[in-house]
Amino acid sequence: MTSSHARVTGTLLERRLPASGWRTRFAPAPTGFLHLGHLVNAIHVWGIARAFGGRVLLRVEDHDLTRCKPEYEAALLDDLEWLGFLPDEASFAEFRAGATPHRQSDNSDAYARALVRLEALGRVYPCTCSRRDVLQVVGTVAPGEEPCYPGTCRRTPRPADSTRARRVHLDDEVVTFDDLRLGPQQQRPALQCGDVLVRDRFGHWTYQFGVVVDDMAQGVDVVIRGEDLLSSTGRQLLLGRLLGRQAPPLFLHHTLLVHPDGRKLSKAAADTSLRELRAGGATAAQLIGEAAQRAGLLAVPRAIPADAVADLFA
Repeated sequence: MTSSHARVTGTLLERRLPASGWRTRFAPAPTGFLHLGHLVNAIHVWGIARAFGGRVLLRVEDHDLTRCKPEYEAALLDDLEWLGFLPDEASFAEFRAGATPHRQSDNSDAYARALVRLEALGRVYPCTCSRRDVLQVVGTVAPGEEPCYPGTCRRTPRPADSTRARRVHLDDEVVTFDDLRLGPQQQRPALQCGDVLVRDRFGHWTYQFGVVVDDMAQGVDVVIRGEDLLSSTGRQLLLGRLLGRQAPPLFLHHTLLVHPDGRKLSKAAADTSLRELRAGGATAAQLIGEAAQRAGLLAVPRAIPADAVADLFA
């Protein structure tokens, strides 16, 4: 497994991040066991927060109720506790006790209220199109790319009771933002993805919608995530603006761990989980050091405890 070794410099972060008291989040989806790719994200989230005066909120993004399972959530809490990555807000005990607004499946009312706000703006419409329907219109897309929704159901309105799926109409504009690692970015969501699906035909809230509502409600100032999600940023900034967010969050998209053929590590591909590595005798500090080295944060791997990851960004 390899990664591109573009580093995040402490000098840049110190200049761009708020002086102190800002909030970021670690937000895994419990669709499988955590692997080294998740650990790379945890290193960046906790390391940057600890080095530059931030706080870490834990959020469980289980919006996909067809794939997320309680046993995976329990496992990720155990893994984080064993690794030593302790959140400042939304404790492990809170998740283990039951319902919490930091678990997306417990937060449906907040998403429903946000949808009502967008409906009042005249932005929401029912959509009966499947992915196959979209591809029949736009044609095939390259591996790893997304089809751009052509606006079929906006141009030919469907009855509200024909589906539970809803899309939000986005204006055609260029969105600019300055990534804390990658620099100035420009995206045009209307041509990149089209109108955003915010609730699917099963009534499940989508990732694109849930994270915007959550980050706004939970006061997330800095979003630290893998560069595979860079393309989502423009549409999320537009959704946040429509929902009334005054100051958008800052974004930092870090490198990913990938296989030699360029595929990122994933739970779906059954990449080796932290639990398996732990069962094989690896210590938490060894795994953190290995992940840091593969992410380009260390020249050679060495054991690093969770409470020392700030040193990687100083």
